[in-house]
This record gives sequence, C-alpha cells and structure tokens, in this order.
Amino acid sequence: NILVLDTEVYSNTGGQASKSTPRGASAKFAATGKGTKKKDLGLLAQAYGDVYVAQIALGANETQTVRAILEAAAWPGPSLILAYSTCIAHGIEMSTSMGHQKDAVSSGYWPLYRFHPSPEEGAHPFSLDSKRPTIPLSDFTHDETRYTSLDRIDHDRSEHLLHLAQADIDERWHYYEQLAGVERRT
Repeated sequence: NILVLDTEVYSNTGGQASKSTPRGASAKFAATGKGTKKKDLGLLAQAYGDVYVAQIALGANETQTVRAILEAAAWPGPSLILAYSTCIAHGIEMSTSMGHQKDAVSSGYWPLYRFHPSPEEGAHPFSLDSKRPTIPLSDFTHDETRYTSLDRIDHDRSEHLLHLAQADIDERWHYYEQLAGVERRT
C-alpha cells in the first residue's frame, strides 16, 4: 500500500518542478510556468488493472478520505492513494490548507475518485466522488504565489497557460465522467 502526499513539486529538495507540477505553475527550473500538463499518476496505476487507486483531499471530504483508505487497506493487491498536499512552495498561508483543498476540489483541479478493480460482473470500477466543478480554476489559483508570480512578470504567458490548464481540467473531468459510466463485463 502506497500513500503519495502530492505537493506537485520535489519538496524535499527545494521545490523543483516535477512531472507532477501542473501547467502554469512556477517552480524551480520552471520560473516561467510549466508549459506541459501534469502527469496523471492515478490513470497510469489503473492501467495495470489490479491496483486499487484513490485520489483524496482530507480538507475537501473527510468521509471519502476515510473510505478510500479503508478500501485500499482491505484490497488484497497493491493500492495507491494520491493525497493532495499543500506545501510552502504553493505560496499560500499554510493555516488555510484545509479550505484550500476544498477549493482545489470545487474547481476540478483535484477531483476525488476511487478505482476499485473488482472483477464482479456489472461493477463500476471507477467512482467519481466529486461534484462537477463549481468554480473556475482562476478562483483556486489566485491565492497561490506559484501562479501569481508568473502573472506579475509575464501576464500574457500566465493567462495563456491558465487558459490551457482550465482546458486540461475540463477534458480530464469529461474523461473521468466517462470512466465512471464504464461497467465491468467478464
């Protein structure tokens, strides 16, 4: 069982950009904002077919978090839980972390889900536990230095990357909705 505290940077070595850094965010080695979208580690793990995978955010939904952890612990095979974790590299007031996680989910930036690779006929392995996004990405990012610092030095690039990042969110949400409708057939 693996729990990934996803800060979206290499936090233990100073906040360098990683494949987990989202599009448009500034980090060390990505001062002008990362131009490519974040790697979807959850989908990569799901592709194996026998890995339990969940994406959680404690500040957004405690019940979903506990359910995912219990299901992962009970799964007889490998399990992966991806937990949204704020970090000083985000440039937020860390005392607001739990509310910030709620905004991450409300914007669709961090959708909550559980993938239970049950072999049962008629099962729906992918459960999308979030509601449709209710706020735009810009409402979530406007308090984060990792986004606003780029806006101060290159407004046009920042606006362009945030537009692409919003499109990434919309596309991923649509794909996750489709996954939630897939029924297992033997």
